[in-house]
Amino acid sequence: MATHVGEGFDGPARHNPAAEPGQPTAGTFALDPHWVEQLRRHAICSPRAKTMDTITPMTGRVLARLPVSSAEDVEQAYRGARAIQPAWAQLPVRLRAQIFSRLHDLLLDRQGELLDLIQLESGKARYAAFEEVVDAALVCRHYARVAPKLLAPQRRAGVFPGLTRVEQVRHPHGVVGIVAPWNYPLSMALTDAIPALLAGNTVVLRPDPQASLTALLVADLLARAGLPSRVLQIVLGPGPTTGAAVLEHADYVMFTGSTATGRLVARDAGARLIGASLELGGKNPMYVAADADLDRAAEGAVRACFSSAGQLCMSIERLLLHEDIADAFLERFLTRVQSLGLGTNLTFEADMGSLISQAQLDRVEGQVRDALERGAVVLAGGRARPDVGPWFYEPTVLTDVQESMTLCRTETFGPVVAVYRVGSDAEAIARANDTEYGLNASVWTRDGARGRRIAAAIRAGTVNVNEGYGAAYASVDAPMGGMGVSGIGRRHGDEGLLKYTQVQTIATQRGLGLGVPEGIPTERFAAGMTGVLRVMKALGGR
Repeated sequence: MATHVGEGFDGPARHNPAAEPGQPTAGTFALDPHWVEQLRRHAICSPRAKTMDTITPMTGRVLARLPVSSAEDVEQAYRGARAIQPAWAQLPVRLRAQIFSRLHDLLLDRQGELLDLIQLESGKARYAAFEEVVDAALVCRHYARVAPKLLAPQRRAGVFPGLTRVEQVRHPHGVVGIVAPWNYPLSMALTDAIPALLAGNTVVLRPDPQASLTALLVADLLARAGLPSRVLQIVLGPGPTTGAAVLEHADYVMFTGSTATGRLVARDAGARLIGASLELGGKNPMYVAADADLDRAAEGAVRACFSSAGQLCMSIERLLLHEDIADAFLERFLTRVQSLGLGTNLTFEADMGSLISQAQLDRVEGQVRDALERGAVVLAGGRARPDVGPWFYEPTVLTDVQESMTLCRTETFGPVVAVYRVGSDAEAIARANDTEYGLNASVWTRDGARGRRIAAAIRAGTVNVNEGYGAAYASVDAPMGGMGVSGIGRRHGDEGLLKYTQVQTIATQRGLGLGVPEGIPTERFAAGMTGVLRVMKALGGR
């Protein structure tokens, strides 16, 4: 099966090659304590705060000990963010944009540190971590360029041309509360904050405890790029306490996480009558049509199913194969899956990294065990790999998955994909849509027009043709988000910025007013207005 790749080192981590006797890992990792102490200064917490441990999935050992922000610390963060927000909003957009243009360069210049930290906190392979750096840089560049135009006042057609001047202006919400997940420590800490900040909001960010160090490094880079103090405030701690406090005080909520928690966030935001954007779960399908390029589709499927060990909201968990090519595709696909290298390394050698925790490993093992006990068949993988690291699990392919099995409809969020055979495009579309989720999907065919027709029939926020997830994910000028229980709102695209604003219409009436002129009977005025409306339509007026 998959191989175990050795370890390397580059950046803030110190690599201790001598493992303790009896440990299954090939080594241990540590961070420079002075470097960690510098990062801790970016967190809002009291001097006597409780502490929490960040555990690296590479070894299961403590990576760093960090403070926990109390409810009072969160309130302090909001006070600071609210105090500076008016001045930040008054700064011209082009000057705010320059900060993020500089951040783009810093992300690329300091990617060695970022890649190390992302890997150490998430356990993912280095190339999967590199995807995060690329995403963050793309989002920086895109919004720095388009924000001045998107946020500029816009003229709209008035009711009476020449007499009614209408202007649309946008205002920030105030302080945006962001609760970010653990699976993408850099992307999810930064790419939602960038448009919120560019729109003139300040931000209070609660990264997941397993992604706190990366978020603190982001704060450090933003300070170096010129972001004023208190514009971004970071608080640390668990979701039920620190995260809940962040959402409680926000003027607008951005949450990424499970559908179950997302429902609660939406309920609370609704009760407060504030806006919320939620990216939640998925059970994403990939359809390989009868005319697909099978070698290309097999390579793309491996990336789509097993990048970040399947701990990606857009990851493919259902493979829908046209029966005419199913066997030929599986031969190519399984060969590639079985050659994937697993590793606890800080180089680009390993193809797939670890699951995030024992709880996530238990979830994956439980779903696979349930499926096997009910008649599913393993085509590849299907077992944990403690010889590589404590929470590694082999990339796994299952067939004969039935409705009675938990993983048939429940999101796995791990390196497991189920194979289903279909007899037509119509059946593939029906199977793809037979879920309450609707986040991402993938279609493979040599006929681009056919692929786009199929894609348009699939109920998902993003559909990639001849790619698994990267084409939509990396095209940051287009919106990305979910349908169904996969969420509400969008990130990326114009919507990803404009959602952080409130639109205001300012209408100035010149000359005649809109009331009935003195001395003219109301009935006669109404008849005249009716004639005007008919003429305006005939002339093509809006």
